[in-house]
Amino acid sequence: MKRLLFAAVALFAGLGAATTASAGPTLDRITSTGQISLGYRDSSPPFSSVDPATGKPVGYAIDLCLRIVDDIKTTLNRPDLTVQFVPVTAENRFNKVAGIETPQVDLECGNSTITIARQKLVNFSYMTFITGGALMIPAKSTVKLLPDLAGKKVSVVKGTTTETELRSRLNDAGVKAEVVLVDDHAAGVKLLEKGKVAAHAADQLVLIGLALEPANRGKFALAPELFSYEPYGLATPRGDDDFLLMVNSTIARLYRTGQIQTYYNQWFGDWGGRPSALLIAMFALFGIPEGTPQ
Repeated sequence: MKRLLFAAVALFAGLGAATTASAGPTLDRITSTGQISLGYRDSSPPFSSVDPATGKPVGYAIDLCLRIVDDIKTTLNRPDLTVQFVPVTAENRFNKVAGIETPQVDLECGNSTITIARQKLVNFSYMTFITGGALMIPAKSTVKLLPDLAGKKVSVVKGTTTETELRSRLNDAGVKAEVVLVDDHAAGVKLLEKGKVAAHAADQLVLIGLALEPANRGKFALAPELFSYEPYGLATPRGDDDFLLMVNSTIARLYRTGQIQTYYNQWFGDWGGRPSALLIAMFALFGIPEGTPQ
């Protein structure tokens, strides 16, 4: 717990330094086009997925982004701003935020882990969640820990921090397991259901969301071990401090006022009630006062 909290504080210092005001193009683009582009993942519940009934993106990160959009409308005095949802994948999400691939995304609303390497390409908001990598297994599986994967196959979404951490932990433990790369979590779940892999690796909260989907209930279980530390943030264009400051202002206000609890209850309340002690500490750390420039 202490190690994770110290890591959160260290990342907090780096993220806070990125909010110094300077001119940036994102708000100008939003103002001129009358539109803000939000990137979403289609199979990462409960953070970002597509509601099969409506075909629209839903989730914890989606709701945070829509709240940010409401505040941008108010700040810019542009109630007419429209939202364009842009699908992104684990492989192209940061390229779209950086404008390397089109259409460009102004704000990526998913379950992206903040890393130093990724901050060379995009900015990240204050932390929005903290979780860790875990394994989803068939309900009657004997796999409980990473060493139990010896001689077996495990799927993971390619290009994610979970892939990197999984390979590293398997190597450190001397476990000879075949890592099967998939495009998204839905593909991993299909392999697991068909018995083609012994486990699917992802962030624990994502796995819980997948296991609780109506079509998956009762089929899967979660191994108890967490094998990585995954602090989430919303990705924004790198170097655009004005836009990042606006995003962080909304997040800080939600934490400071306790309104974040409404979002937490909606998407995680059925999974154990109160946020973890680490998550409560995160809300406190990033609930920064509004203050004055002086």
